[in-house]
Amino acid sequence: MPGTCLVVSCEHGGNDVPLAYAAWFAGHAALLDSHRGWDPGALQLAAQIAAAFGAPLYASTTTRLLIDLNRSPGHRHLYSEVTRGLPRAQRQAIDAQHYRPHRDAVEGEIGRRIASGQRVIHVASHSFTPVLDGVVRQADVAWLYDPRRAAEAALSRRWIAACAQRAPGLRLRRNYPYRGRGDGLTALLRKAFADEVYVGVELEVNQRFVAQRGAPWRALRADLVESLAVALAAEPAYHAG
Repeated sequence: MPGTCLVVSCEHGGNDVPLAYAAWFAGHAALLDSHRGWDPGALQLAAQIAAAFGAPLYASTTTRLLIDLNRSPGHRHLYSEVTRGLPRAQRQAIDAQHYRPHRDAVEGEIGRRIASGQRVIHVASHSFTPVLDGVVRQADVAWLYDPRRAAEAALSRRWIAACAQRAPGLRLRRNYPYRGRGDGLTALLRKAFADEVYVGVELEVNQRFVAQRGAPWRALRADLVESLAVALAAEPAYHAG
């Protein structure tokens, strides 16, 4: 029966370098291991959310330094300083082999579900470095969404409220440290699908929890999953899978 369903994605789930491009990344081990190479913890959280709700998960473990799956074609940061100097033919091959398959899979899944009469909630899992350019980020978890889209704002408010009730010590922010309306996969999908059928939220987690590992990281993941369950309970005709 058509209703509301969940789709989960993770665009920066790893820092793998395809063998064909290994030579280009020689000497860049520190860059690959940094927040610029990937989003530590994002895939683990995404997998836990997907498993908890029986939702499909689309993820990539290829480093964003090869090509950034959360940037639009033509964006100045689509390719990094390591790959933007590659010959055009090689960049086109990277696009065809690593960029388009993920983007098309996510958009295709959402499009098929909407075509079948379902309403889709899309959670894109990310993480952010605790300190950037000497500035300490003042958040533990943040939700990025387009404030002009009522359904995204409403879901985020409910999720934040439920998380705050479950874990009152967490610093929870909206549209921080990035703007929810900025360039990204959810922004592209908002252009393709109306507010009534597509709700896209980027979940951003402070990487200090990932670095701590152990109980703090486990607790944060559990808090986010359980609070999402509360938020989804208010969605019209939500069903798992």
